[in-house]
Amino acid sequence: MPETRHFLTLLDFSPAELDQLITRAIELKRAHKAGADQRTFPGKVLAMIFAKSSTRTRVSFEAGMAQLGGHAMFLSPQDTQLGRGEPIEDSARVISSMVDLVMIRTFGHDIVERFAAHSSVPVINGLTDDYHPCQLLADIQTWVEHRGSIAGKSVCWVGDGNNMCQSYINAARQFDFELRIACPKGFEPNERLVAANAARVRIEHDPLLAAAGADLVVTDVWASMGQEEEQLKRARAFARYQVNAELMSRTASGALYMHCLPAHRGEEISAELMDAPATVIWDEAENRLHAQKALMETLLLARR
Repeated sequence: MPETRHFLTLLDFSPAELDQLITRAIELKRAHKAGADQRTFPGKVLAMIFAKSSTRTRVSFEAGMAQLGGHAMFLSPQDTQLGRGEPIEDSARVISSMVDLVMIRTFGHDIVERFAAHSSVPVINGLTDDYHPCQLLADIQTWVEHRGSIAGKSVCWVGDGNNMCQSYINAARQFDFELRIACPKGFEPNERLVAANAARVRIEHDPLLAAAGADLVVTDVWASMGQEEEQLKRARAFARYQVNAELMSRTASGALYMHCLPAHRGEEISAELMDAPATVIWDEAENRLHAQKALMETLLLARR
């Protein structure tokens, strides 16, 4: 049996492998739209462990596994021994002995790392407080579908230096683009991560300056899951950091904007942009399904 591969951050795959994954996601999407039977993994089982609530992650993984001919099971802390304090290492050994893939959506990134270290099957990070790599696959797929390669382009992140922002830092390295991060002081991403990617990443506290000439603008909610008590404080701090028509007027001609959803219209993004007929945000959301199918296919094939 080959060594078990995991997908905990974008750095777990080489740039060439990530490019292949995006290409395969687009192929799978096209075939799915054409009505092709994609049930190439009958009997395979995906365990989905959720410590955080979810819409897109659950629906995309569950639907994707069904379309590949397998089955996905939903596991929450309320329904499993993980919620009663069973060590992550023990749960990893047991769960991985009965399934073919594990997807985890949780808080600390160390949880997915510890689970993967003791899992006999591939583990996928469905979101942690530090990274959200599956969303980046969908975002890059969306860009490629609409604009071609993102290499050499300029991307502007507007908002909190959160897990999505940090995944965009990894993406800048792996997909070879420039990233400008517009955030209020005190809300910057991990300093070491920024320093390690200084050749491609810079922080700019003025959002209009950061957006100047950008090919892609990306944002996310101001208060992520677990930060609801900080909502008012964050609303004040981020008041200037809305993606709206004024900000987009500073970008390059034909620039796209994205949001990983759920969105708060009138906060991090204007209702005008959210509801614009030409937005790619809904393509971006749907592409979670196709990108993750390509990812699961890749991980399952690697074990044959």
